[in-house]
Amino acid sequence: MFAIFLTPAYAPFAIAFVVMIGIGLIEAIGLGLGHLDVHADLHAETDGGGVLDWLGLGHELPILIWLTSLLGCFTLAGIAIQQGATLVTGSPLGWGVASGAALFAGAMLNTLAANGLARVMPGFESSVISTDDLLRRRGTILEGVARRGSPARAKVVDQHGQAHFIMVEPHDDKDAIAAGETALIVRRDGTMFYALPDTNVLLQPI
Repeated sequence: MFAIFLTPAYAPFAIAFVVMIGIGLIEAIGLGLGHLDVHADLHAETDGGGVLDWLGLGHELPILIWLTSLLGCFTLAGIAIQQGATLVTGSPLGWGVASGAALFAGAMLNTLAANGLARVMPGFESSVISTDDLLRRRGTILEGVARRGSPARAKVVDQHGQAHFIMVEPHDDKDAIAAGETALIVRRDGTMFYALPDTNVLLQPI
């Protein structure tokens, strides 16, 4: 039975299934290692949402979840089309024709699936943040001493309670932030964050 999925007629759907499993493993590994800071803003340009709403992206469903769902729908649609063609004509369709039909049917099916997933996964959706969301939050230096030109590793907890580990330098040249001390993250340059230590006079109450 499974041998038919290795034939050219089923090859696109077998590949899509393998890619879907691969994305699922990447997501599982990412969750196991901690928060992956992947952020994508997808906004519709029209008042009604337009193409993004039709595709199921109008509700800000995480892109990897949407892609996994699309691959799954494409695979199921393709197998159903080829099985139906085999029952009617005695042989499956050519892989090109079947892929085109499966892509159309899978996209329509994925619209329903993606909209359903967006409604039942609010927690996952809300936990995706931008690195800039870490600004104006306090971090704790974990080891070493952060000085200008010599960053130290710090832990910052976001509004969802998830920990992020970033490299921090003091905002001011003269400051140094030792392990265990807290500091306010005030700016970012690429992957480097800059902070004012809580001992800084600017952060002292008047």
